[in-house]
Amino acid sequence: MTTTRSETRPALRPVPTAWATRPTSPQAWVQRAREVATDLAVDAVARDRANRTPYAEVQLLKDSGLVTLLGPREHGGAGESWTTALQVVRAVSAGDGSIGQLLGYHYLWAWAARLVGTPEQVAAVEQQATEGTWFFGGAVNPRDADLSIRVEGEELVYRGRKSFSTGGRVSDVTVLEGVIEGTDDHAFAIVPTDQPGIRFLDDWDNLGQRLTESGGVEIDGVRVPWAAAAGYVQQPDGAYRFVPRTYNTLNVPLIQLIFVNLYLGIAEGALATAASYTRDRTRAWPYSPDLKTRGSDEFYVQETYGELRSRLWAAEALAERAAGLIEQVNAHADDVTPAERGEAAVVIAAAKQVAIEVGLDVTTRVFDVTGARATANAVGLDIFWRNLRTHSLHDPLAHKRAEVGRYALLGEIPEPTWYT
Repeated sequence: MTTTRSETRPALRPVPTAWATRPTSPQAWVQRAREVATDLAVDAVARDRANRTPYAEVQLLKDSGLVTLLGPREHGGAGESWTTALQVVRAVSAGDGSIGQLLGYHYLWAWAARLVGTPEQVAAVEQQATEGTWFFGGAVNPRDADLSIRVEGEELVYRGRKSFSTGGRVSDVTVLEGVIEGTDDHAFAIVPTDQPGIRFLDDWDNLGQRLTESGGVEIDGVRVPWAAAAGYVQQPDGAYRFVPRTYNTLNVPLIQLIFVNLYLGIAEGALATAASYTRDRTRAWPYSPDLKTRGSDEFYVQETYGELRSRLWAAEALAERAAGLIEQVNAHADDVTPAERGEAAVVIAAAKQVAIEVGLDVTTRVFDVTGARATANAVGLDIFWRNLRTHSLHDPLAHKRAEVGRYALLGEIPEPTWYT
């Protein structure tokens, strides 16, 4: 049975006085993200169960300054790197995986103009988005049929349906992607979310990541001027054409690396929550020849936390290596080679498989070291496993392993697709 969604807008979350001043270093921005996570963690379980549209939580992201983290400094943004943005996604996800996912997808779609747009489009979008504190969503699900784009004079008209559209009604703008009728040409466009041509189906009622506004959407007659079609330039003959480059395909490795940090953040949240519970509430086992006073003194408890902590650190190190490769690509976007793009994709695929395997292990085994009472609904420790299990099914993990395997065995790099 589908849960009825509450559309009553809640009161805004309090904004700390210290947030009036923006951080000035990558470390300070990550600390700001941790503060956001601490706030979100307080009622994450209750909000998950209420299944309420997260208007207040997105406003919190705006108030914290995290929404404009990648925006140019000259327009009021932080001008930070993708390395910082990914660490921010990880930090926020530890407090609430749903809100971490929304923020990560926002970063990707806010970067979409830079990936495929002309210099003029990039400058215009980044100025408007940063000054207007736009929150981005995207109706780009490659497992569905492409949206259809009809050319009507100087306008493109988008129509179609997507079964997933993360960001939904909490976004200010939505990224659309489709194929121009009679061609094989794809076209991206950024459009206002609040318009008659976009109708959200309100059908996202899944096991986890429940507050990501990831349900279906119908696009019916959304009009975009040719000048707003990302990367298209009018030629001397009057036709608009797109000139591809390798950097255009970086959206997929970027979103996959966002996934990695989402998973690691959720696992971090599970480990920290469990550790707090173990210290405060888990009792020692009374039927043992080596009696302990507290649950946290049990050898098997300490050994389990040591193993899980070590594996998470290792997974985070691999994620940081992948982020470094992305930074190298960003440093010369105009002449990225397929080999550079391919190597980044392979390392990201490796990081993703490790993050999922470690994350699922962490979110499951924390129950071994918290005890039977930790399964109470009031504790809510299950939210971490539900969130990670749900999103980690985005695309088959076996294919990520095979991508890395082909690279290790045959020296092959993955061809750019909607999933590699």
